[in-house]
Amino acid sequence: MKIEKKDFKKEEQWLLKEKYFGKPNKQFYKDVKRLEKGEPVDFVIGWKEFLGCEIDLSKKTLIPRPETEFWVLRVIDEIKKYKIKKIKCLDIFAGSGCIGVAVLANVPGLLPASTRGARRREAGATVDFADNDKRCLAQIKINLKNNSIKRGRYNVIKSDVFAKIKDRYDFILANPPYIPTTRKSKIQKSVLKYEPRQALFGGKDGMQYIKKFLSRAKNHLNTNGKIYMEFDYIQKKGIEKLLKQYGYNSWQFFKDQYGKYRWVVVS
Repeated sequence: MKIEKKDFKKEEQWLLKEKYFGKPNKQFYKDVKRLEKGEPVDFVIGWKEFLGCEIDLSKKTLIPRPETEFWVLRVIDEIKKYKIKKIKCLDIFAGSGCIGVAVLANVPGLLPASTRGARRREAGATVDFADNDKRCLAQIKINLKNNSIKRGRYNVIKSDVFAKIKDRYDFILANPPYIPTTRKSKIQKSVLKYEPRQALFGGKDGMQYIKKFLSRAKNHLNTNGKIYMEFDYIQKKGIEKLLKQYGYNSWQFFKDQYGKYRWVVVS
């Protein structure tokens, strides 16, 4: 009996299109079994698109979310408007490296002096990636290579938050683990089973890593630099208290595409 593509479920159709180019075979049906067991389709396919970049997920790092993509696009737009020649960014809690890779792929590198000419105002971005998980560091390197990011535009650093970070940055981009462990029962079973818990949960109130991050982030910020940090909407008041406690001067909270407070810009 001939099987039509319309007979497949939505995720199966996506898998068939992206991984098997529309031609089902034995391996495809094995992958369908993985989907039926609850494994996320992005892990089964092996990658996820993020702002035009192909983010490999072979090391089973946290799957990039559309909420993150939403605010990173705004970061990229702002970086492109910057008036300084060289912009130094830090992607901390980097995971797959999707944030920093997207910045590097969408913002040009600094032009050589001999070719700048009339384009000398065009900003060039470099990114340091920081994570404490060796698996994430390996994943970041894969994604830098797969997206043709040139050496010299990035560093990959093994660091527990700022422990091994020495430089200062124009942009610090952070997506820390922020889900409260008390809300574990509300998380999808497939997320709990297949995605790395250390990238999801931030202690009882979800603020464990946010506190560590904000307590030191300003020490690594250049004059006129900015911090972009993602969080859970229920943490807005708590984060505002921390910003006051740690002596930050200015901040603004923003909502995601679903109408919930999702990220803060601190300067």
